[in-house]
Amino acid sequence: MYQSILVPVDGSRHAEKALKVAAQLAKGSSAVLHLMTVAEFPPDNIGLFTGGVAEPYAEEEREKLAKGMKEEAHKAIDQARKEVDLLDIEVREVVRQGRPAELIVDQAKELGADVIVMGSRGVSDVRGMVFGSVSHKVSHTADCTVITVT
Repeated sequence: MYQSILVPVDGSRHAEKALKVAAQLAKGSSAVLHLMTVAEFPPDNIGLFTGGVAEPYAEEEREKLAKGMKEEAHKAIDQARKEVDLLDIEVREVVRQGRPAELIVDQAKELGADVIVMGSRGVSDVRGMVFGSVSHKVSHTADCTVITVT
């Protein structure tokens, strides 16, 4: 049925549930499971988010923050692997940095994924209500099937 399944994970409960569904699909079809996480870019200035003045980060500070965000992204994949039985499934990992919805769709194209299985809500629920959820954007722009798990 499926040969390539992309599963974005972010450490949320919904992503874990999506991975369980994807693992069942992969076991039933001998598909490769691609675990993906996206570390967003650090904000240009933190002052606006904390109620202060807009002061841009120095390049060194931005790089340090970006590195920390990538480390957290790797932790999301590690945590997902611990929570779901992936025995006898070929699993590959992908970590990117940027805008999640765009990168997920691009990665699915690059992999030739048959399906994207993702949680309906991630770790940024409040932001998703304001700006539109990542799963909503992916489901409307991906060329392949998207299964959204609640």
